[in-house]
Amino acid sequence: MFALSELKVLKKWRKTGASEELHRALVLTRDEDVATLLVDVTHPKVVSLYERWGYIKVGEQKPYEDSPTFAIMAKHLTGRSVSE
Repeated sequence: MFALSELKVLKKWRKTGASEELHRALVLTRDEDVATLLVDVTHPKVVSLYERWGYIKVGEQKPYEDSPTFAIMAKHLTGRSVSE
């Protein structure tokens, strides 16, 4: 399993497709079957973005008392569905 932690692009590169290209280039180099990431559930646009990139929400996590709640998202990198 490959865990992605923070993909951020500079403001001038947002809405240009750069983040999707970076993400694709990163995950295509991985040998793992699954990529996972956490997204703050108070950012539904970001959750939706990752869903368009093929991730599905598989749960939620609140790692500690004063942290936000995160959507746990996963994507199979080998063409199989996450539930397989």
